[in-house]
Amino acid sequence: MGQMPIGVMYRCDTAPEQLPAYARLVERLGYDELWVVEDCFFGGAVSSAAVAAAVTDKLKIGIGILPAAFRNPALAAMELANLARLFPGRILPGFGHGMPDWVRQVGADHPSPLAVLEETVAAVRALLAGERVTVAGRHARLREVALEFPPEQPPPISTGVRAERSLRLSGRVADGTILAEGASPAYVRWARGLIDEGRREAGRTDDHRLTVYAHLDFDEGRASARREFAAQLAGGWGLPPADADLADEITGMLAGSSGAEALAAALPEHYLDRFTAAGSAEQCATAVTRLREASADAVVFVPPRDAQSAVAQLTLAAETLLPLVRAATTR
Repeated sequence: MGQMPIGVMYRCDTAPEQLPAYARLVERLGYDELWVVEDCFFGGAVSSAAVAAAVTDKLKIGIGILPAAFRNPALAAMELANLARLFPGRILPGFGHGMPDWVRQVGADHPSPLAVLEETVAAVRALLAGERVTVAGRHARLREVALEFPPEQPPPISTGVRAERSLRLSGRVADGTILAEGASPAYVRWARGLIDEGRREAGRTDDHRLTVYAHLDFDEGRASARREFAAQLAGGWGLPPADADLADEITGMLAGSSGAEALAAALPEHYLDRFTAAGSAEQCATAVTRLREASADAVVFVPPRDAQSAVAQLTLAAETLLPLVRAATTR
């Protein structure tokens, strides 16, 4: 029990040389976690995690996420074992499908992304637990592989997934799930239900951490969150079944807008309340509390794209928003 962890994302479109100072700032401001991202073709998440952990003392470092198709499970386990031994208890790795276009672009596409993710996570978890692994799967093929330096404390492995079958898979094989930006409380509850179905199928009774990313716009104007969520909708983001009540309205707005900028201007305020943590300290704290009540175990703030604005907002949020969130989400 205790306070719900609050993290901050290091956006992939921020230059890697800014990471050390950013990580130190996040720790100094009192956030619990820093999450690095591996989108193509920006910085590699394993090296980013190593740098962020090395320049901080207690900050937990999340990796959200490593595209499973890009990596041999044995090599992934070797990298994560290094991090877990060097920074025990501080590394929170995640694997996911990766964006289909990127996976195809690098020649790593596979007819069954679910098999790729399941076999990768299962093999990596077993290797990190010190097991000798033999597997002849559709993607993972290992023969008598064991790590020479497995960590004494294996890190929990999460999956960054979204759809129904993948959420059930996460419940079966992973230790946690990461939900991307745009997760409403209704979606969080829906996702938790599917994760729990998978856990029951596998007979699992251990903890399963649900980490939720949320656009942060600590500004009463909420312009940044408006732009971010509009771009997400305009980019083809699929509305989850839990939010199907908005489907017709969103379809109409998309059809009637001339691009993301026009869509941002047309977004009703209740969309920002539902899908982001934006506005005053009280509004942002309410958004986080709703996610917690919907069964989120941790929330990771995704700051504005502008680096100066991001630092300013995270600093102000640490002073006024964090105390409100922690008071409201202490378990």
